[in-house]
Amino acid sequence: MVNFTDVVWYALRVTYGRELFFKHYLDSNQVENFIPMEYCMIEKDGKKKKQLSPVIRNLVFVKTSKKVIDEFKPLLEAKFPVRYIIDRTRNVPIVVPDVQMQNFIAISKTCDENLVYLKSSINFSKGTKVRIKSGIFAGVEGEFLRIKGDRRVVVAINGIMAVATAFVHPSMIEKI
Repeated sequence: MVNFTDVVWYALRVTYGRELFFKHYLDSNQVENFIPMEYCMIEKDGKKKKQLSPVIRNLVFVKTSKKVIDEFKPLLEAKFPVRYIIDRTRNVPIVVPDVQMQNFIAISKTCDENLVYLKSSINFSKGTKVRIKSGIFAGVEGEFLRIKGDRRVVVAINGIMAVATAFVHPSMIEKI
């Protein structure tokens, strides 16, 4: 059970696509946060260009205490509502374990075009628990699965989403 004053990772929802405004607010108040981003092609005035965009609209991961979140929520309510993402089985806010979040950030922060974001649940019973031994993802732990025809390491944030690395050669991983 998470204590009211424990600093943990929470998954929060911000309405109306204002996750980047919320990120700016958190950054200016020195609150650690993370938004998974990916490059998308956008067309404006007949010109196409690559732009970083959130993978899932309205989702922000925040590392702080529930007390701090409950203090800034009323202050922001007029600009944009901030809501906890709730674990429906236990009816409590979703708390992401620190190690799981660090593995997720290690993969997602690269914004590599070969990453695959899985917004629906996948069957992890088929996967093998592994750790990547070398390369840019060295130290990341996840499940070794075949996704889109390639063997990839998948790190999941239970109840929210998962991210799969680009192809990982079996010689670069070890079972754990």
